[in-house]
Amino acid sequence: MKRRTLILGGTALVALGACGNSKFKSYNGPEVTYVVVNKGARKMMLLHHDRVLKDYRIKLGFAPAGHKEIEGDGRTPEGIYLIDRRNPNSRFHLSLGISYPNARDRQRAHEMGKSPGGDIFIHGQQNPLKKDKGDWTWGCISVTNKQMEDIYAMVGDGTPIQINP
Repeated sequence: MKRRTLILGGTALVALGACGNSKFKSYNGPEVTYVVVNKGARKMMLLHHDRVLKDYRIKLGFAPAGHKEIEGDGRTPEGIYLIDRRNPNSRFHLSLGISYPNARDRQRAHEMGKSPGGDIFIHGQQNPLKKDKGDWTWGCISVTNKQMEDIYAMVGDGTPIQINP
């Protein structure tokens, strides 16, 4: 009986310990009402109205200058979009979708006879043990996995995001 109790107790402790390492955090601070990305400065800020709650160093698409025009150009879009979806099972830890392309983006790409692309996200790292050097994404905005856990908890769907040159 003692042995069984020890085994069950040990199993319960291991299970509870695993729960403490969850990538899903909770946030009960001021609402994030706006996200601002300044590509040139490689900064992203989470704002509550006009007050900066948090700011982060970011990595961008591998060709960061200019607005994303077509699929595969390696650029991060510029303009005002919305956070429109979440991916808790992302290859890049966690991710928040950005509503690119909008109607104007689709029209511009159509005029060039190309696809505007899509699947632009704010996301974590693919390999947290490897130090990401320079801009490396295909047009997304990347932060560390730890930072992404906080951002994922703080930023809700429908939050506007302004991406500046």
